[in-house]
Amino acid sequence: MAPIPTPSAQPDDTPGAYVGLGAETAERRARERGWTTVRALPPGTVITMEFLGGRINFEVDGGIVKRCWVG
Repeated sequence: MAPIPTPSAQPDDTPGAYVGLGAETAERRARERGWTTVRALPPGTVITMEFLGGRINFEVDGGIVKRCWVG
């Protein structure tokens, strides 16, 4: 039987702290803080709702993070 996979660790971070930052700055900061997957999306992008530990999502409009959430 295959072993049960261990989910990625999620950094102890505050998603709201990224709102208002430039997209490149936010991505760099997220990677420095240990996020394994950083995803920048334009407003209104259709995405699936699966939770992925270790992932942070940015809604970016005009190069600025407008919204941020984990998973």
